[in-house]
Amino acid sequence: MHPFYLLRRTPFVAIVDYNMGNLASVKNAFDLLGEKVTVESDPDKLKTYDRIILPGVGAFGDAMEHLSSRGMDEAVREYAASGKYLLGICLGMQLLFESSEEFGITQGLGLIHGRVVAFDTSRFHTPLKVPHMGWNRMFTQTHPLFSGLDEAHYLYFVHSYHALCSDQNDSIGESIYGYRFTSAVAHDNVMGIQPHPEKSHQNGLSILKNFINL
Repeated sequence: MHPFYLLRRTPFVAIVDYNMGNLASVKNAFDLLGEKVTVESDPDKLKTYDRIILPGVGAFGDAMEHLSSRGMDEAVREYAASGKYLLGICLGMQLLFESSEEFGITQGLGLIHGRVVAFDTSRFHTPLKVPHMGWNRMFTQTHPLFSGLDEAHYLYFVHSYHALCSDQNDSIGESIYGYRFTSAVAHDNVMGIQPHPEKSHQNGLSILKNFINL
């Protein structure tokens, strides 16, 4: 066989644009990696990509409203059902779950069984400062998303709510802020990380590169 046919085609990657994400920062991270990505706002075009990234900054309810109003919620669900790889970042990870208690109960995309809850500050004599902001370690299980990284590596976090997985097997990373909480998830082709890889220097870039290489 000619060596040309042995070359792996570069995946087509989209960052989902639903007016709730830090799109420029995520795209800049891929630019640093030399990877071409497209910021995509047309839900009908999502199915044409090999990978999609669901970013997010802000409130869960607002994000779901934006996704729904643009038809992106069903487009993302259909994409996940196709078996192609999807990565949620920060709020984007939380949206993968069935519901969130932020400002009342809001239904999520339902791609990961579980819910999103506020940090329980009542456990401590000195309440936790919320949001959880800054550098923190993530303790990870063996997963291709973390290939080449130590089992505990520092990443940058900014969030006031965290995920609770119904099936603990879906939790592939944990961090500690007062207590252990899930900071990375994976269920088949659907993955998510709570920290911001685009703000996490080399460790974050490694995660994004690993996602491209899945």
